Amino acid sequence: MRIMDVLEDSPVIAAVKNDGGLEQCLKSECQVVFILYGSICNVSDIVKRIKERGKLAIVHVDLTAGLGSKEVAVDFIRQHTKADGIISTKPQMVKHAMELGLLGIQRAFIIDSMALATTRKQIDAFHPDLVEVMPGIMPKILKEIRGYTDIPLIAGGLISDKKDIMAALSAGADAISTTNEALWMA
Repeated sequence: MRIMDVLEDSPVIAAVKNDGGLEQCLKSECQVVFILYGSICNVSDIVKRIKERGKLAIVHVDLTAGLGSKEVAVDFIRQHTKADGIISTKPQMVKHAMELGLLGIQRAFIIDSMALATTRKQIDAFHPDLVEVMPGIMPKILKEIRGYTDIPLIAGGLISDKKDIMAALSAGADAISTTNEALWMA
């Protein structure tokens, strides 16, 4: 299953940050789930529940307790879960995930022009499978990034309503990620 095919059919990504959110996303039509919580003790079970519903499970390795910032964290996800991919702010983690056959999503916080330039360098250097741009409510920045890459873009962070979703998609994002459970059902 190609990620872009899934995102074309279901462009809202459920970003779950606790067990309650997990329960809600399992009931939603969202086909991609970003796991933003958990630990090495339970991440495999979280992934398993998502996979049992036929959804893609993407683990945020930076937010999984007990995983460090070394590539071995990605090895752990690959060997001990059935996750489809990882998210990280660390390019070396994303690159290693892709080398292991997992989806690699680079999360980038665009807080100023230097962060924007750094993101562009990272995209050019190792071509992640997808880039999550945060905050996702910056249409001008999304358009700029879309102008120099065809790598799929995800707008995440501070997405609060359908208007934000439509603005991000109109600006060139391929999908949005949100912890706002009401938007998972929209």
